[in-house]
Amino acid sequence: MLAIHHANAFLVIAICLFSGIAALVARRTGKVGRVLPHALALAQTLIIAQVVLGLILLAEHRRAAEKLHYAYGAFALLAIAAPWLYAPSDPRARLLWFAIATLLAAALGVRAYMTAT
Repeated sequence: MLAIHHANAFLVIAICLFSGIAALVARRTGKVGRVLPHALALAQTLIIAQVVLGLILLAEHRRAAEKLHYAYGAFALLAIAAPWLYAPSDPRARLLWFAIATLLAAALGVRAYMTAT
């Protein structure tokens, strides 16, 4: 299970970076396309899966080296949930919220990975 958690961590970081940058580019050009909504949804799904895998590891009494690891995971989950609750209805502003939240989740994912060992 730990190997899956580590592999998914790389996916979370890569997909969050890709979708966050793609959202910023799409906002700038005005062309969202068909891939971007799926990339943002994939990033959110992978973060949720990462949290679930972490909870399974906790249930198996496998702990991270630093307790801050859990805070970074929780903050990443909150970051991707925030646009659903607080983003304005204007499509361009909403896309900016999702882009920033996804990039923040990527940064938190990097930091969580650094505190895992």
